[in-house]
This record gives sequence, C-alpha cells and structure tokens, in this order.
Amino acid sequence: MDIVIKLSQFLLSLSLLIILHELGHFIPAKLFKTRVEKFYLFFDVKYSLLKKKIGETEYGIGWLPLGGYVKISGMIDESMDKEQMAQAPQPWEFRSKPAWQRLIIMLGGVTVNFILAFIIYIGMAFAYGDTYVANADLKDGVYIENPVMLKAGFKTGDKLISIDGQKVENFDNDLNMKIIMAKQVLLERNGQEVSVTIPNDFVDQLSKHEKGTLIGIRMPFAVGKVMEDSPNKELKAKDLILSINGQKVKYYDEAKVILEANKGKTVPAVVLRDLKETPVAVNISKDGKLGIGVGSLGMESLEKLGYYKISTKEYSFFESIPVGLTKGKDQLVGYGKQLKMIFNPETKAYKQVGGFAAIFNIFPNTWSWEIFWSITALLSIMLGVMNLLPIPALDGGHVMFLLYEIISGRKPSDKFLENAQMVGFVLLITLLLFANGNDIYKAIVGR
Repeated sequence: MDIVIKLSQFLLSLSLLIILHELGHFIPAKLFKTRVEKFYLFFDVKYSLLKKKIGETEYGIGWLPLGGYVKISGMIDESMDKEQMAQAPQPWEFRSKPAWQRLIIMLGGVTVNFILAFIIYIGMAFAYGDTYVANADLKDGVYIENPVMLKAGFKTGDKLISIDGQKVENFDNDLNMKIIMAKQVLLERNGQEVSVTIPNDFVDQLSKHEKGTLIGIRMPFAVGKVMEDSPNKELKAKDLILSINGQKVKYYDEAKVILEANKGKTVPAVVLRDLKETPVAVNISKDGKLGIGVGSLGMESLEKLGYYKISTKEYSFFESIPVGLTKGKDQLVGYGKQLKMIFNPETKAYKQVGGFAAIFNIFPNTWSWEIFWSITALLSIMLGVMNLLPIPALDGGHVMFLLYEIISGRKPSDKFLENAQMVGFVLLITLLLFANGNDIYKAIVGR
C-alpha cells in the first residue's frame, strides 16, 4: 500500500507539471494562430495509450513517462520532421511567425512553471501558515550527530547566529539545505563566537554517510520501547528519564554521556511517568545501553513539558502573497546555487545528481497534501530552471537562437538548427543516462 501511495503522488505531480508546462507553449501558439498538431502527456513512441483528435490537434497519453510535448507545425523540435520543413513555409507554421511571437511561445512553458510554483507557495502560506521554533528559544543550542557535521566543526549545544551573513531567525525545515549551500556559518559556543567554514566537497562527504538531518532540535530521553531481552523491565514506554545516577538529564545527548561513564553498572534513576516523578534502578550494559528503543515526543508534548515554544503564524489571503513570493524566490535562488555546485568539479556534487528514481523517492509513503504541494512547487522550479539551460533541444536552446535572431537580424538556417537539435538531443540523452545511472549505482551500493 505504501508503494501505491508513493507512486500515486509521483505520477500526479509529474502529470500536473508536464500538462501545465506544455499548456504554457500551447496557449500562446494558439493565440498567435500557430497550428499545434499534437499535445501529449508522456511520450507516444510507436503507439499511444489514449488519443483523440479535436480540431487540428491530437490530444493523447503516451506510454513512456519521461515527459510530454506539443508538436507545433513548422518547428524544428524532437520530432525532427524534415519532410514538413522541406516544404514551403505556411502562414500557420511556427517558422512563419515573427521572432517575438516565437520567443513568447518558447518561453511559455517555463513561465508557467515559475508562476505555478509561486501560486503553490502563496496557497500553502494561506492554507497552512508557518510553524517553527524561534532560534532565540533554543536556549541550549542544537543537536549534532552527523559525523560530517562534527568533522566540519559543529558541536551539540552550538547556537546558530548566521549563515553566510544572514541571521538565523527560525529553526525550520529549510535550515539543513541552507547549511549545505553555505560557505560560512557563525555560531555561539560557550559564550564565544565560532566561525565554521563549509568544505567544498561537503555534499560528497555527506553522500558517503547514512542519510539524516544535519542539524536537529535537542530532544529529551523518552522510552519508546523496552526490548524483550532488556534487563530494565522496570522501564515503560513513554517514560521520560529525568536523572541517571544522581545526574540530571534534560536531553538525550546528555544521557548518552552519563550512560557511557557508568557502563556495566546498576544505578538509580528517576523517570517522569504519568506526570509523576518515579524512582527506578537501571542496569547499564557494558556498551552503555539500557536495552530500550528511544522514543520521540511530538512538538505539542515538548511544548507542554516546557522544552520549546512552538510558534504558528497564520496569514490572510493578502498577507500570503508576499510570503509565498519570498518563499518562491528563496527556493529559486537556492536551486540556482545547487546547479552552480553541480557544475563545480571541486564540490563533487555531480555525483549526487539523480534521475526519476531520486524524484520518486522524495515523496513520502503516507499521503500529505502539504508535503505533496511543497514537493510539486520545488519540482516546478527545477523543471523551469532546467528547461532554461541554453542547450539545443531544450526551451533554453530555442530561446538562445531566437535572441540571436532578434539581436542580429539574421535567422539561423534550418540545417544549422537541425544539427544543433541533434547535438542537444545527444547531450540530453547523455545527461539522462548519467542521472539515472547514478540512481542505479546508489541502489546497488546502498548510498
């Protein structure tokens, strides 16, 4: 059932993005009286799953879910219809239209992608608001367990001040990505300011370790499950450990240090059980364990226990507009930084480029409209940016040649455009194989 939910979200998001992107080309083409021969969701190599001709356009669904397309008459595209191009230009063809109209048609797809992302972020701000912990409320700093973060110079208890000069106001879901993209992080440690430089190959280092959060909120030591072979049957699920061997315990990371120092001993402890402090004796194994699974408390419970104050900010419709626009702009700038890292060999970030499996895996196994729309908005930005790359066969390649034509007043020959299209197509296939090859490699080696 989990795989069905995951696949459903993946296909729904992909279909929505493809259809709207192609509509971005289709609508201005029709407005400029340019004939659109086909409008397809997915590719119809050899045959279609479904098709119907309405007017001059054939609408359909292909069987190969690698994208979609609109076939515009008189345009050199992936169809490579040389027979049509060999005939005299017709008034309804793309090549017969003024350069500015052709430019609008080609920019239509990415324009829709960016508009869609901003609309989603505005809608999410209005529907869900913002839930966060104010950075100032993290009195005891953050939790760091990732070995790459520790190696870079971060420590549990550090208080974040700024990332690349930008003050950290809130602890939210975007914090991990901001650190990955950062060059310098300013911290407060034991009352002193400490600057941490993020190494160039940070992304590559992270890829070699188990995935997980880079930086987290310090959590209390709650019992999740008592193992069958545990020597501590006195403990119960949902117990909150308050002290071990006379030493107060506020956070799980503090308990780990105390347990390590008392390996192989039986010591007194105090737990919070049903809101009452209860004394127990705990047997600590030779490797510093209690034979329990660590439990997690919801943010609501943490707030009731006085650990953190959870802030929720709701927005009116008009307030949601600037909030959503800012969120969209931040995601767009962030993705631009990611691309810059990928094309910089020093970062080795190109090793983490993923294909369809990577996109599939970012969707959760449970249905959440909030997560679905958040992922879809990000994918829409990614699709828009990638299509703007000046590679022949992509929208950006067509735009590049059209801008050349508008500036120089000279139109590239059909032969040149055909050859450029072939080069771009080969390059795209190479990138596709590389990205999906990375997915296969990671699946085999387990990273």
